Amino acid sequence: MAEETDAKEPCELVGKQLGEPGRFAYAALCGISLAYLFPEKEQSSFRMEFIEGLVKWLELSDAVLPAMTAFTSGLGGEGAETFAQILLKDPVLANNPVIITQDLVSFSLKDGYYDARARVLICHVTWLLRIPLEELEVLEESLLESLKEQKEEASDPYHYSVISIHAGYKMKKRVGAIEEFEFLSLTEGKQLHITIAITGWLCTGKYGSFTAPWSSMLQSSEQYCLAWESKYLMELGNALDSLLNGFVNMMAQEALKFTVLSGIVTALTWPTSLLTVANVIDNPWGVCLNRSAEVGKHLAQILLRRQQGKRPVTLIGFSLGARVIYFCLKEMAQEKDCEGIIEDVVLLGAPVEGEAKYWKAFTKVVSGRIINGYCRGDWLLSFVYRTSSAQLKVAGLQPVILDDRRMVNMDLSSVVSSPLHFLSISLRPYRS
Repeated sequence: MAEETDAKEPCELVGKQLGEPGRFAYAALCGISLAYLFPEKEQSSFRMEFIEGLVKWLELSDAVLPAMTAFTSGLGGEGAETFAQILLKDPVLANNPVIITQDLVSFSLKDGYYDARARVLICHVTWLLRIPLEELEVLEESLLESLKEQKEEASDPYHYSVISIHAGYKMKKRVGAIEEFEFLSLTEGKQLHITIAITGWLCTGKYGSFTAPWSSMLQSSEQYCLAWESKYLMELGNALDSLLNGFVNMMAQEALKFTVLSGIVTALTWPTSLLTVANVIDNPWGVCLNRSAEVGKHLAQILLRRQQGKRPVTLIGFSLGARVIYFCLKEMAQEKDCEGIIEDVVLLGAPVEGEAKYWKAFTKVVSGRIINGYCRGDWLLSFVYRTSSAQLKVAGLQPVILDDRRMVNMDLSSVVSSPLHFLSISLRPYRS
């Protein structure tokens, strides 16, 4: 049971046994990392509260606070590698630097709350110490078992709020225009961070269920998918399927020779045969555009109420599922206390505005990465936006040019040969 003892008592192990230079380097490394990861003015209170708490946790003298405050304000950033080396040379960490990751997780959970910003910091410091991120997953699972035991012993029940979630949450009544909204479990077990996947459409056959696209998702071991408005998504998916697999699709491929090569997609370039059946897709598409926005706003309110537990959430979605995420983030950004809930987001083929100014507010909400997976040759997405493509930048068709360390654009053009291929892509948001 030695591992459980370590998981419960890392404070004593690190705080009292690390030498003073090691403890100073540990705190300094966190301070510098906080300044790099969360430099925004509105994050200053989080940075200060974290570093002040860590100084006490490590039993450092208050005399070091001015230096730590300077680090969290952005000074000394070039010293990160030096502090990492000083820390790694402490004899307590001999051949076992993962103790620092373990200690940071325990510190971050001490109040029964796992802030997404804290987890992003832990991932970053773990990377600086050259520790595989898989080690963090193992430590979190070990600590989770410890929290469960505490709950069963009723000695510290508030800790268990970290991992509470209303699995199978389902609306008891219609909310506004939304008719269906439910979380379905994709995996067994619990984890200190979760992933919620959002499907973009349904269609008869292989992708007839919300869970089908997410069977091999490389993410946290606790995963859910959102079931929403299935009637409308099925109607849309079948319309898309008929376009993709029928004669119209072949005509569109002919059109691609001109539209993609010229770099221009306008209503004038689409063949008449495609435009004559446009209503097959336009009507269900328009309905689902509106409903996805409403579902995104409702999801935001659920996340803000912490119904997922007091722990980080990663959101991943394709097509209209990505649009749900977009409007979820937009809604959350307008609310107080929206920080520290969302760790990463992955939007694949998102049918949303791609101008950076519309995405800027998301940096307040997302602690880790905002990943925009786009495909320049997605002719179907171009087609549904054909009347406004000259004025509108669509995120699913091009990068979002936002100057922020969170923003990551991934060109999937070489791996997405058709819009349906977004269904089979599983991405793991990476960190550097």
